[in-house]
Amino acid sequence: MSGDLTRGERLQIMLSPEELAALDDFRFKQRMPSRAAAVRELFRLGLAAVGILPAESGVKSGDFGVFSTGTDSSRLASKPKLKSKG
Repeated sequence: MSGDLTRGERLQIMLSPEELAALDDFRFKQRMPSRAAAVRELFRLGLAAVGILPAESGVKSGDFGVFSTGTDSSRLASKPKLKSKG
């Protein structure tokens, strides 16, 4: 985790009692300071499990578009370079 405390977005989610119990179990077993920290860690682990890792520094949001810009807009855009798992 980066330790960056300047998070600019807030996300509100609704959980069932069973989901909340599972979240709290994970949080306490991992000695996490808050539910929010536990959710962020589970989110990071879930993304990594399917091969999605955070983009490298300097990658622009436009680099994640489906189509490239220019005269031939039907061309698929090249994928941005992401950190590898290894």
